[in-house]
Amino acid sequence: MAEDIVGTVEDFFAHPVVAGIKLSGTLKVGDKIRIKGHTTDIELDVVSMQIDNANVTEAKAGDSIGIKVTDRCRAGDHVYKITE
Repeated sequence: MAEDIVGTVEDFFAHPVVAGIKLSGTLKVGDKIRIKGHTTDIELDVVSMQIDNANVTEAKAGDSIGIKVTDRCRAGDHVYKITE
């Protein structure tokens, strides 16, 4: 199993629980990701993502996306795509 960095958390919103992520790689709905930082270690499947409040199924390097997360994360946490 490999983990490739695909972005960095820029923002976190508690209600709803959403992470704002600046992408450095491609991410699609259905991908499994891991958000890792000093006090963060979350694994989840991307079930939906948004760019400027519009639902998208895929985003690329340079895009800023919002995704629902299962727990708190922090600005500066790294986002990895998990591949088999």
